[in-house]
Parts: sequence; C-alpha cells; structure tokens
Amino acid sequence: LLGFRPAGGVIGVLLSVALLLVFSFSMSWIWTALGLVLRTPNSVMMVSFMVLFPLTFASNIFVDPRTMPSWLEAVVGANPITHLTTAVRGLMSGTATAGQIGWVLLISAVLVAVFAPLTMYLYGNKK
Repeated sequence: LLGFRPAGGVIGVLLSVALLLVFSFSMSWIWTALGLVLRTPNSVMMVSFMVLFPLTFASNIFVDPRTMPSWLEAVVGANPITHLTTAVRGLMSGTATAGQIGWVLLISAVLVAVFAPLTMYLYGNKK
C-alpha cells in the first residue's frame, strides 16, 4: 500500500468503500442467520472462518486466475469475492466497468433477498 496512488481519484476510493459496505451488509445477513442457529459465538466464528478462508483464497485477491488450473479458474470465476475484488480494483484504478459493479450489486441483492427473510424468520421463531 505504500506509494499506491489510486488513479480513480477520491471518487473511485469513495465508491470502492461504498461497494465494500454494500457487500459487507449483504454478507452480514448470513452471519446473523448463523448466529441465530448456532449456540455460541465461538461456533459462529469457527463456521465463518471455515467459509471465508476458502472464499478468500479461491479468489483473485492474491493470484491471477489465468495462472491457475482450469478447474480452479472456473471456481474462482464463480466466487463472489472475485467479483468484489475486480470491481474494487477497477474503481480504485479508474478502469471499472458497469458490469463489474453490477455483478457485485446483483450478488449483494440476492444475498439480502435470501438471507434477510430467513434471518427474520429464525429470529421470530427463536425460543
């Protein structure tokens, strides 16, 4: 990060932060639902790490997918973290496309549409 100059400027950085917040909000519904199902905070943390570590490492955050085996490249291409990373990098560098941002917003909307009602149902039926 030392010496990084975002070519997207202040607007690109602010839009990147906004996109990260939208995606994080949508992911928080998953963890809230898990928190209502699992018994202890430690089990929620353990399950979230078991989900997030593979999602993070099977994405384009650390390695260019073109250098991966074809089967892993397909997994990386379907990973929502890959789409988020590509969009944020594009916004920061000033090269983001509407498609990149649109994928992240679509994924976020689907996560909220699925997990928000489920979480509310679980919360309402919690004994």
